[in-house]
Amino acid sequence: MVLRFCRKDPKFMGNDDYRRDSGDNISTRLTYLLIGGGIGAILALLFAPKSGEELRGDIADATRKGIDRSREAAQQLSDRAGEYYEATRERASELYTQAAEKAGDVAKTAREAAARQTGTVAAAIDAGKKAYQEEKRKTEMSGRIDAAPNYDKSN
Repeated sequence: MVLRFCRKDPKFMGNDDYRRDSGDNISTRLTYLLIGGGIGAILALLFAPKSGEELRGDIADATRKGIDRSREAAQQLSDRAGEYYEATRERASELYTQAAEKAGDVAKTAREAAARQTGTVAAAIDAGKKAYQEEKRKTEMSGRIDAAPNYDKSN
């Protein structure tokens, strides 16, 4: 028996499709639930055996309550968004500070390494110059000895 979980296969489309659909998130479903509940409440009021004046009063009360709830929810959402914004801003500031410190440390280390290398290169150049001068002096000295007149009396 082979099980297939392909969405487009008509044999397997059924009542369980909503479970596999990851596109709908909980907030969308909650919104649909609230809209459906609101429509149901309005229909219940319209079909209730009340006088027109009572019905209009009930509708006005329900509308005011709905508006108040919406304002409270909006305020809570605004507060929560402000908290998230502040937390995110603080974290970003911390990360920026840490990155700036690390970049400064890396730059300092690079400068120190460059200074050490410069010193080493300068020392090598100086050593090379001294060795050249010493060899030049030795060559000149040996050339003078060889070029000096030989007053050997045995000849």
